Amino acid sequence: MNLCKAACLLVLIGALNWGLVGIGHFVGTDLNVVNMILGGWPAVENLVYVLVGLSGVHKLVNSGKCG
Repeated sequence: MNLCKAACLLVLIGALNWGLVGIGHFVGTDLNVVNMILGGWPAVENLVYVLVGLSGVHKLVNSGKCG
């Protein structure tokens, strides 16, 4: 998997997770899937958030350049 595809996948995961977090706030529950899966490993959870953020920056800077 190349960097561009990995960045797309992480941006998609991040977008879906934040959407679920927002919905969760409306219905009064925690729907943070990343936390549900990795909550026992806070360092890994934080690494996922950093990678999602870096992927978003990569997609912003390289918009339209990925094949």
